[in-house]
Amino acid sequence: MTGTGRERMLAGIRAGIARQAERRAGAPAPTKPTPLIPARATAPGVDVVALFREQLLNAKATLDEVKSTEDVPAAVARYLAAQNAESRIRLAPDQRIANIPWDKVPLLETSSGRSHGDDPTSVTPAVAAVAETGTMVLQSSGDTPTTLHFLPDQHVVVIAKDQIVGTYEDALARVKRGPDGAMPRTINFVTGPSRSADIGKILLMGAHGPKRLHVIVVEDGF
Repeated sequence: MTGTGRERMLAGIRAGIARQAERRAGAPAPTKPTPLIPARATAPGVDVVALFREQLLNAKATLDEVKSTEDVPAAVARYLAAQNAESRIRLAPDQRIANIPWDKVPLLETSSGRSHGDDPTSVTPAVAAVAETGTMVLQSSGDTPTTLHFLPDQHVVVIAKDQIVGTYEDALARVKRGPDGAMPRTINFVTGPSRSADIGKILLMGAHGPKRLHVIVVEDGF
């Protein structure tokens, strides 16, 4: 391309940019669209805890409700016994989970940290629980490694009753941001245990994650 041709091309680009800037300057500020939120979780009088319970069970997860964190170790032991599962559990290194008195049930063999794929059961907290679909909202961090959410065959999530919210919008507002305001690297929405029927239309549990999801709701919080 000759010098003259290149100059004409660059001049055309600059003129186009200038026209776009002029149009933007004269245009009204864009309005943020209002999302369509299902009334199932927002209608007056809706019991979000009852709705969450119903939707969670519909998703083939299991649920236990306890009074305080003092009751969580026994609830985990009951669940493992009902599944005829070994008592070895991998705990998220989150302070809320670490503060639970696991030594109250000596039969539980606990360890803490991210999973390397050989842990039968993990126990983690969650950001929130969404009542409209019975979904757990999980975020990645040093204290809540994503490996604990997907590698063990059984995932036990401990949440406070006041973490149950109506909608996804409510749940996302609770995501913990970094010191610079950045979102976490990963946010996962988990509805029931992992499953797939892609091959031969045969339902396979644990296709992409845990075969079982068990949620323990603590009434007094933690």
